[in-house]
Amino acid sequence: MSGNTTPTALLVHGAFADAASWSGVIAELQNHGIPVVAPPNPLRSLASDAAYIASVAAQIDGPVVLVGHSYGGAVITVAGTAENVVGLVFVAAYVLEEGESLGELQGRFPDSPLGSSLKQATYPVEGGDPAVEVTIVPEAFPAVFAADVPADVTKVLAVAQRPLAAGAFTETATAAAWKTRPSWALVAAADQAINPEVERFGAKRAGATILEVEGASHAVAVSRPKVVAELIRDAVRATG
Repeated sequence: MSGNTTPTALLVHGAFADAASWSGVIAELQNHGIPVVAPPNPLRSLASDAAYIASVAAQIDGPVVLVGHSYGGAVITVAGTAENVVGLVFVAAYVLEEGESLGELQGRFPDSPLGSSLKQATYPVEGGDPAVEVTIVPEAFPAVFAADVPADVTKVLAVAQRPLAAGAFTETATAAAWKTRPSWALVAAADQAINPEVERFGAKRAGATILEVEGASHAVAVSRPKVVAELIRDAVRATG
């Protein structure tokens, strides 16, 4: 791993968002001289999304800290086995065990309002039947996803959602990179998309350094970019 010795922060968005959701965090990291990459997460299947993110990481010259929000946490759990990944940061995220699915992890805890706020659509699959994808119904989006974000911003976020393939909820993780990489985790204490208990459980199981943010919604990277960036900086400093 030649080249830059300051790890690059590779930011992986989750479902119902895109890489622009990291904008405030990116600005904070860049202001502190930390290299950042925020690729699109395809949101089509856990295995293929993780393979894509791992390939992005592998093509970065030098060490990488993977940062995953929401479903992106499941993606970095698998993708984090890439050779040059030196740390993991979970932001209001799922932290899976090897052989575990999002549905299995969630099923151990009371449901959040997210499940009853999803709507289904279909998308074409080459050579097969159409597959199902889900988004949050726009009228529920502010309360479920971004309760601490200004209303004019949530209106935009609600119509710019990126859907998640429904199959991702039942697909099992083929690896758990936190077993061999140091990890950090932010728990959004007022999260209405992922039960905060799910976030706490996964973070503790991974032995992560945990930061709990009171009053933070699922969209904590949008509402509290300085707090999220500081946790990422801690990970970069510790692994650089």
